[in-house]
Amino acid sequence: MPIASILLLFFLFLFSFFGAYFYNVDAYALYSDAILLQPSSMHILGTDRLGRDVLARLMEGGKVSLIIGVGSAFIASFAGLIIGATAGYFKGNIDKAFVIMVDLFLTFPTFFLLLALVSYVNASSLVLIIIISITGWMTTARLVRAESFKITSQPFIKILNIAKVSKSKIIFKYYAPILAPIYFVSFTFGVGGAILAESGLSFLGLGIVAPQMSWGTILSGGKDVVEIAWWVSFFPGLMIFLVTFSLINISNYLQRITNQKQVQGF
Repeated sequence: MPIASILLLFFLFLFSFFGAYFYNVDAYALYSDAILLQPSSMHILGTDRLGRDVLARLMEGGKVSLIIGVGSAFIASFAGLIIGATAGYFKGNIDKAFVIMVDLFLTFPTFFLLLALVSYVNASSLVLIIIISITGWMTTARLVRAESFKITSQPFIKILNIAKVSKSKIIFKYYAPILAPIYFVSFTFGVGGAILAESGLSFLGLGIVAPQMSWGTILSGGKDVVEIAWWVSFFPGLMIFLVTFSLINISNYLQRITNQKQVQGF
């Protein structure tokens, strides 16, 4: 079990949401006499080009990045679960409509679709959660649909249909537990993907708008001074890497467990 990855994620959540209680420095305060200071005892991770403390900003920006990552991944994975299970269970015209809708979304590269959507609205945490969710449910839905086809062909499902058990009860009581591993794997992958998507948009200036901040905006703010102040971009980039790397490890572990159970089932 990837204990190290779980502990690291737990630490990063504590760092982002509770670190300010122990490191009492204002993330928005400007210090004209402390511009681009290297990491030291006064400023543990240094300061940026406006004299703001990088460590305090990482804590504040981590809240936004993690909320967007978890929120959009939850919505996208849940939507993919419901849509995919519905298409796999009912089949027929519903499944055909599902295939057309997924193909339509997959026609456009995801990141360019994100850029197109963001360009028409003012980005905020809630807006980014919704937009990233809209562009992130297709993969989960396709996986769930394929697995739902297998479940639908099982004898016990046919018996339940003959017995006229309600369709909602069949889906939530019998489909949901079997499809849960796919949901959790998609969710962990989705969190990392959403954080990267938000960071990419913020790096391009299309994401979180000041005075709000995220790891992506902090990273973007340091790109112009990276040659003389490496720490401004390095530490937010490190945070993004640690979160996504830990989530990938956890996702791989969940995937291995799921595959082992499927092999044992056969």
